[in-house]
Amino acid sequence: MKVLIVGGVAGGASAAARIRRLDENAQVIMFERSGYISYANCGLPYYVGGAIKDAAALTLQSPEGFAVRFRVDVRVRSEVTSIEVQNKKVTVRERDGGRVYEESYDKLLLSPGARPTRPNMQGVEDDRVFTLRTVEDTLAIRKFVEEKKPKSATVIGGGFIGVEMAENLAGLGLQVTVAEYADHLLAPLDFDMACLVHARMECAGVRLSLKTAVTGFVREGDKVITETADGRKISSDLVLLSIGVTPDTSLAREAGIALGIKGSIVVNSRMETSVPDVYAVGDAVEIQHFVTGRRALVSLAGPANKQGRIAADNICGGNSEYKGAQGSSVIKLFDMTVASTGINETAAKAAGIACDSVVLAPMSHASYYPGGKVMTMKVVYEKGSERLLGAQIVGYDGTDKRIDVLATAIRAGMRASELSELDLAYAPPYSSAKDPVNMAGFMIENIVTGKVKQFNFEEEEALPRDGSVFLLDTRTPEEYAGGAAEGFVNIPLDELRERLDEIPQGKPVYVMCQSGLRSYLACRILSQRGYDCYNFSGGYRFYAAIRYGKRLSETAFPCGMDG
Repeated sequence: MKVLIVGGVAGGASAAARIRRLDENAQVIMFERSGYISYANCGLPYYVGGAIKDAAALTLQSPEGFAVRFRVDVRVRSEVTSIEVQNKKVTVRERDGGRVYEESYDKLLLSPGARPTRPNMQGVEDDRVFTLRTVEDTLAIRKFVEEKKPKSATVIGGGFIGVEMAENLAGLGLQVTVAEYADHLLAPLDFDMACLVHARMECAGVRLSLKTAVTGFVREGDKVITETADGRKISSDLVLLSIGVTPDTSLAREAGIALGIKGSIVVNSRMETSVPDVYAVGDAVEIQHFVTGRRALVSLAGPANKQGRIAADNICGGNSEYKGAQGSSVIKLFDMTVASTGINETAAKAAGIACDSVVLAPMSHASYYPGGKVMTMKVVYEKGSERLLGAQIVGYDGTDKRIDVLATAIRAGMRASELSELDLAYAPPYSSAKDPVNMAGFMIENIVTGKVKQFNFEEEEALPRDGSVFLLDTRTPEEYAGGAAEGFVNIPLDELRERLDEIPQGKPVYVMCQSGLRSYLACRILSQRGYDCYNFSGGYRFYAAIRYGKRLSETAFPCGMDG
């Protein structure tokens, strides 16, 4: 059997290695148009920022090492330019020297990946406007930073790469501006959770310009002027375009292979395309989202590796199936960690799923053990069925652990309230006896069983301030003096039973505290005395972050840093 693989990195390289493990006699040829067959895409920003010192560390396998270990014929700087599916052969052009030749196949695997989206606008080809996708891109940016010593940078786009590059460039001492078209950074997060990210980035000196449409770039000496639809001009020494990726599927399109979302390659669960004996994996393919069941694009290394393995199994006569991705991700943000899995509340509602969510702010480990920090968790579930839909966490130590537990629970089909039953490891330096994931389950169980009702930021904004409802803040007087939501009256939780006469009967009572725990306890006290009580989801700390984030999304450079 002769197998050709077009493209390396996560999908193609993992498939090649798996094919060799399954079939020692197969002839495997891998074509890669760059000079690197397997490299750490996710590590590229950290080489620019200097956290990764040696460029060689980015290369997971050299072409020579891969060839020796797996006996794969690795041909780097070789670009497949066409596929003849009827004759089962491809045309290859060597980028060094230009030699063109044909190669036949029994099985063909496409792993072309995706290319950075580069819009058709003025100045986009300027040599100070960069994209970041390959090792070559990384080396070019690092060289520019070392030689030109820029003092400022504009990052266009607030996705994973954009945020990571903003952090790393800021760490080098550059004044960084992030211009994002949406109202918040990091699309897997809901707006409310993203507000915590916004606050951390601004605290680190990164300027945020949200709801900003970039229209073009103009070179003025050593400066690049980023022009926006509202007439503003952002001046910087370099620009990084990070507005997403586009499946690199021109080869498949010209070969007559069926395409789907954004021109991605349509595959079935066996990673087979519409053409016999042609498979496809990675960022170029359209897959099924595990949570929604809908077709989706998930451009992450984990799914690409799994798809490569499954395609290899089937190429070698097996019967493996890819059951979909749920988009689990984690990102470092200065000293903070941001993670998500599944779909967020916004996406669930857009998909027509009746959903609810809980927001909690537990400590990363036992509060009496030194060093614990607050993490903010949001868990989204389907009403009625309690099917877990997704989770988002913004925190510090232990964030990755909790998102992985929640990702596993989603994959296992657990009901949301069953999170309370998980038997998770506990020692004071690592967790609490009631782990944050357990706490989310307890909260959901309370809501499902009617022990508590809750309200959120949007509902708080809409509450009447005419006396028809009673607004209660159960924090200490010192906390209350530091800031409170409009119209909320302060009665500390520990004084509540003695001051019930201050709360009128017959009116709905909306309660807030710092994190949501004391207000929940207050609601239990009040509801058992006949009050119609609602607990604010996430507490005042979360409320204040959203309120600030909403102002930020409406005002570019709110601190007067424009220009």
